[in-house]
Amino acid sequence: MKELTVNAVLENMPKVTEFVDEQLEAFGCPPRAQAQIDIAVDELFGNIVRYAYQPGMGPATVRVEVTGEPAVILTFIDNGVPYDPLKKADPDTTLSAEERQVGGLGIFMVKKSMDEIAYEYQDGQNILRIKKKI
Repeated sequence: MKELTVNAVLENMPKVTEFVDEQLEAFGCPPRAQAQIDIAVDELFGNIVRYAYQPGMGPATVRVEVTGEPAVILTFIDNGVPYDPLKKADPDTTLSAEERQVGGLGIFMVKKSMDEIAYEYQDGQNILRIKKKI
């Protein structure tokens, strides 16, 4: 398992993506799975940046581990405001973009592209795990 902790600011997005990609490439992750994981990283780290500490700033940790399945598990940890993004109803994708409510599409895409996603709030931390079989 490898771990990176950075300030939850937009300027650190490239550092987080690079860290995750280095781990995925070391494990021979197929390009399609890596692209899906990169989109999930962008969405989930972006949500921490935008919502966890507003109006302040705090740390965000990203853990990457590979299981014997083979699968990759990414864990996002922050000390921000408790928030379970999985409780938000999925957007109605049958509606046009103009008719839909704003928000929720990113986490919906993560749910659809990952094999598992789970959230817990423990010891003052938001912990969101995603799993992608590779």
